[in-house]
Amino acid sequence: MILDEYPQGLILTGPTGSGKSRLALDLAERLEAEIVSMDSMALYRHMDIGTAKPTAEDRRCVPHHLLDVLEPWESANVAWWLERAGDCCRDISARGKRPLFVGGTPLYLKALLYGLFDGPPADETIRRRLSEEAAAIGAAALHDRLATVDPVSAARLHPNDMRRVIRALEVWELTGRPISEWQTQWKRVEGGEWRVEGKDVPPPSTLHPPRCLCLDLPRSELYARIDARVERMIAEGLVEEVRALRRLERPLSREAAQALGYKEMIAYLDGQADLIQTIQHIQRRSRQFAKRQMTWFRHLNSCRMVRAELTFAAWGLTMQ
Repeated sequence: MILDEYPQGLILTGPTGSGKSRLALDLAERLEAEIVSMDSMALYRHMDIGTAKPTAEDRRCVPHHLLDVLEPWESANVAWWLERAGDCCRDISARGKRPLFVGGTPLYLKALLYGLFDGPPADETIRRRLSEEAAAIGAAALHDRLATVDPVSAARLHPNDMRRVIRALEVWELTGRPISEWQTQWKRVEGGEWRVEGKDVPPPSTLHPPRCLCLDLPRSELYARIDARVERMIAEGLVEEVRALRRLERPLSREAAQALGYKEMIAYLDGQADLIQTIQHIQRRSRQFAKRQMTWFRHLNSCRMVRAELTFAAWGLTMQ
């Protein structure tokens, strides 16, 4: 795994709106680190405001990696990201710098900490057929089908989470084995923490220093930051950014079109809601996403929850 190969690598994660990007700039300068983005939507070019990408000035101060590496009509998965993250670590380490992963995409973080489970590659023919079936007979029918072949995964996945339901059915069709069996490398132990099959992961209190820090804000403070951030994105031009994306020569990929903020803004431009409703919807969905992120992070045994000011002490730095 990447962190095993690069023991100097560190991770700063946390929910959306928690202030990771700004804090990371200060940490990176003091750690003599370069930042590797751990954000699945920041991969896309032309999606800047809604993803709160670091500014050009920020990138001049500290080198950033895995930003703007895909067109909005392209797709990426966690295996693709992990391979390129490894390439970034090699380049950064060769320059005598330290990789600092920054972002809040839960699957990227989980793969970075524990690796990927073995499984078959995607089959676009099967995925297309299953997507067409979902459109024709409904998402619930596909979820019911999954429940008959992989009840463990069906119990874990919401019926409307079609992307993962389709992936689970795809794995079943390709291998004759439930995806839940393939994923036994990642398992939960008592208390809900994630551990890796056959690998002893010490609890955060025994890691000196911890490799992964997660920003943990009081919920009221986090939600207020999220609401203000959405309003700021609107003021900075999110509406026009989405209009420009829709004028590109090719339509957005499924992943890009479903991105937080962009999906709601597309609906607004299609006349499905007014701007006030859209802002409120983005704020509400952002708060819900942050809550889900924190559930993930708290179940990752290698993450230490900290307030922003404690990150410096945890990594042997002093605040100035």
